[in-house]
Amino acid sequence: MKKWFVVFLSLILAVCWLISAGLAEDIGTTGSNETEAAAPRGKVVILATGGTIAGVGDPGKVTGYTPGALTAEVLLWGVPEINEVADIEAIQVCNVNSDDMTAEIWLTLAEKINQIADDPEVKGFVVTHGTDTMEETAYFLNLTLKTEKPVVLTGAMRPATALSADGPLNLYEAVCVAASEEAVGKGVLVVFSDRIYAARTMSKTSTYSVMAISAGETGDIGIVRDGVVYLYESPNRKHTLASEFDVSGLDTLPKVSVLYFSVDADPELLRFAAEHSDGLVIAGAGAGEFSEKWIEIINGLTIPVVISSRIDDGIITPDNLLCKNTIAANTLSPQKAAILLRLALAKEPGISHESLGELFLQY
Repeated sequence: MKKWFVVFLSLILAVCWLISAGLAEDIGTTGSNETEAAAPRGKVVILATGGTIAGVGDPGKVTGYTPGALTAEVLLWGVPEINEVADIEAIQVCNVNSDDMTAEIWLTLAEKINQIADDPEVKGFVVTHGTDTMEETAYFLNLTLKTEKPVVLTGAMRPATALSADGPLNLYEAVCVAASEEAVGKGVLVVFSDRIYAARTMSKTSTYSVMAISAGETGDIGIVRDGVVYLYESPNRKHTLASEFDVSGLDTLPKVSVLYFSVDADPELLRFAAEHSDGLVIAGAGAGEFSEKWIEIINGLTIPVVISSRIDDGIITPDNLLCKNTIAANTLSPQKAAILLRLALAKEPGISHESLGELFLQY
């Protein structure tokens, strides 16, 4: 039944697009000839990966849906105004729940964007993505893309079939940012609910709100209103062209496990994870702290261990570290610290403690 509903929805969106395009053409031909329609401002390439923005469920409901059910073409049919911003090319990279995102998909995305970025007609890119792991994909791309052209991630908190779905406006605004000169050289960005965020600092902070994306203490760096892009800040940590990480030729990444400390957390989990990983990230309590039992085992580990916090805001500095053989994550969340560690190990498997510490200060 749901399959037929997806087909029906696709047809409805296509009809709406055709009607809208026809009305626009009629207005353009019957109105004044004194002003020509503005030419599209270059090409924006949309790379679709699935997620809630492409989700389908019971009409009107915001829960119980299937993510990644609609293709990129169907999403674009629902937002014909995008064609007034730029020429659009759509590429369906995958169509998954973002909880099924993998390093292999990341590497494919990076390769495609790096290749297409050489095309002088392309002004920017939009990646549609589920919100659950959007922050991880955004940060990975921020460290591995080799272009100054805008790369913008967006998604939705409500499926396409929900009452007042938020996906269409998010997609439109993301294309506006990707096509803008203001976003050039700013690294990978995330556009959500009228706001523009830097990839390094943004995260998902709500399980339900359409304002689910935030950037904690650092805040957003810009706003989109009626298609106009207002950028007020520039990220100052290394990214894109300034990043030393080159993933071309890689087909996977080293394995890094993230362990969450809590009261009575089993220290044997550390031994198990260390035996099956190339590195560890600890989501510690407060300023990256954990029990004496955990300290004892961590002191004996020989693989890289990075200390972050389970707290949303704050900083971990070397002075906070309980174990001398660990690295401070600075302000990176555990999941983003894991990405930087994976890339560092891919670049230099035997990286020294000192060099790894410098990377976490620079990125």
